[in-house]
Amino acid sequence: MRLLLQLLLALAPLALTAVFNPAPKLPPLLDSTLDDLQKGLDAGHFTSVDLVRAYVARIEEVNDQLRAVLEINPEAEAIARELDLERRNGQRRGPLHGIPVLVKDNIGTHDAMNTTGGSFALLGATLGEDSTVVSKLRRAGTIIIGKTNMSYWAGMRSPTCPEGWSARGGQTKGAYFAGQNPLGSSSGSAVATSIGLAWAALGTETTSSITGPAHVNNIVAIKPTVGLTSRHLVIPLSRRQDSVGPMARTVKDAAHLLSVIAGPDAKDNYTSAIPFEQLPSYADACRPGGLQGKRIGVMRGFDRSKPYLDQTLLFSLPSFNSSLDVLTKAGASLVDDINYTDLAEYLKFPMNGMCILSDARDRLPKDYLRHLTKNPIGISSLRDLRLFVQETKPEGECDTLLFDMALSMAPPENSASFWGNYTFAHDIMTERGLSTVMRKNSLDAVMLPPLYASLVASVSGLPVVTVPLGATPSDTAIVKNPDGGDTNIMGPSHPFGISFVGPAFSEESLIAIAYAFEQETRVRWAVSPAVRPRTDLRDVVRNRRFQ
Repeated sequence: MRLLLQLLLALAPLALTAVFNPAPKLPPLLDSTLDDLQKGLDAGHFTSVDLVRAYVARIEEVNDQLRAVLEINPEAEAIARELDLERRNGQRRGPLHGIPVLVKDNIGTHDAMNTTGGSFALLGATLGEDSTVVSKLRRAGTIIIGKTNMSYWAGMRSPTCPEGWSARGGQTKGAYFAGQNPLGSSSGSAVATSIGLAWAALGTETTSSITGPAHVNNIVAIKPTVGLTSRHLVIPLSRRQDSVGPMARTVKDAAHLLSVIAGPDAKDNYTSAIPFEQLPSYADACRPGGLQGKRIGVMRGFDRSKPYLDQTLLFSLPSFNSSLDVLTKAGASLVDDINYTDLAEYLKFPMNGMCILSDARDRLPKDYLRHLTKNPIGISSLRDLRLFVQETKPEGECDTLLFDMALSMAPPENSASFWGNYTFAHDIMTERGLSTVMRKNSLDAVMLPPLYASLVASVSGLPVVTVPLGATPSDTAIVKNPDGGDTNIMGPSHPFGISFVGPAFSEESLIAIAYAFEQETRVRWAVSPAVRPRTDLRDVVRNRRFQ
């Protein structure tokens, strides 16, 4: 009895400390922002090692079901430990110091991870350096915790390959209803971001590959102007359309990530078109009043020109129309039903796709494969890749139609045929397209559904910012994907977004518009995923304290 009394007296101060100094409330990772994480890190409530452990646990809990992440960086925890030490020594590098991110599997890294485009053909291949965007992330103090799944070769192998499917990763699925089609090709980056498997992720877009997945996965994404972010050592499709961009849960977080990866790079000559001597601070654009005085065009007719492109239109159009009142009440001027008569003509013209195939075939050896320092399969061309796919069972059952067309039909990159096709498409979409419409109407942005936004912006290389707009009713019937694959294109609580397209290099203005719209609507937080991880930051911190 005396021993028990002594023990209770010894523990009393600890109990009183717990009462008067309760454990700090830690941010839930499903919706935590950069500000939330940095405040907790700076206050010592948790560490970057805690964050890495929490995110890895979350990935492991849901990845068998969602297939969003291809691999975990085995060096992530060691990197986090070094960054924690820097923070304790007062050497905080900036806003992203010690923050875990994911990158798409076509973005090159010089580390223990693979970069494969979703194919076994490049498994074990290595680079002598990081891609430029990854190098910038590392210098900023971010922790790359893994690679995300993606549509095989960014959707270029064949239309018969399901969106979000790769040979290495299997079928990515969205988290909002059973079997949700995540769209592609940055499928894993979008799904992982949507349920907090990392703070944010990088995706890539040629046409709709960032914008589309953001649209249906309830997140924010920025598809930058072509040339604002370097594509050096990113597996290429089209140097005229490819762009690397941030995918996050809030506009401000996406803006922070863009600020880190944007900027000129001598290894990508498209970045020489950046018109600023000093890049804007994109996160500083996220302030009240961002819609005040802005002129925004409202594009109509997309439901007539290609209504089947977006299965959410039936549900999203009422929200689209309601959002016009949000814009005007926040101080924007609308130019409704802007005239863009040549969109239908472009949709009838398939030859820009042939230009992309030419680009992908000719640039792959020059811009990526020749930089490999180790290449176990010996892939040196698109022809080698096609042969590997056709002869290797694990590469899946879908055909190689687009590879075949690139090798047998697409004109040489510098031929008259190539430039004739490209010039015609560029004229429709730029000189007779959205850029001219915005200039003639003095518009800061054009607002339209995301899949149409990416379509009209892609050839011109224009920036697109996508934010959540709403979701389908909870009793919406599940609709199977008619294109095949093990996914559903419609279901209950299916998110949908809205996009703002602006002139080239107008990201600062677009971010201001998108941030103001996000703050007025706050839709993301009203839509809950059906699949979510169990582990949270508090669990990891609690376990560490009791060890």
